[in-house]
Amino acid sequence: MQVNDTTEIMRRYNQAFLEHDPAILEEVIGPDCVMESIQPAPDGTRYEGHDACLAFWAAIIADPVAYFDVEDTMVAGDRAVIRWRFNFGDGGSVRGVNLMRVRDGRIVEALGYAKSPGQAAPLPDVATS
Repeated sequence: MQVNDTTEIMRRYNQAFLEHDPAILEEVIGPDCVMESIQPAPDGTRYEGHDACLAFWAAIIADPVAYFDVEDTMVAGDRAVIRWRFNFGDGGSVRGVNLMRVRDGRIVEALGYAKSPGQAAPLPDVATS
């Protein structure tokens, strides 16, 4: 897989969300795609196959009030990382990343991770300057 192929697939994937157009996803999702959503924590929900992944993403895209801001997309061979902010209809938002993998010009893996409220991890209390 050429980097440019993965870059183009990620451009089209992001475009579908930015333009609220699920039809764009029809040709970029592989028949054996596996997607894990960001909820419920800690594992998310797993969707398998073209139709299941498309249905999940299309439901997000169909929400006329919610929207994504794509903060960055990085591509390395057949893999990509999309950093995003999902804005809800009530004014809230969550930031996260998708770890993506492309094979034969189609998305075959999409793993979602987010910064979300919940049980705090035991992180060190380090002062910043």
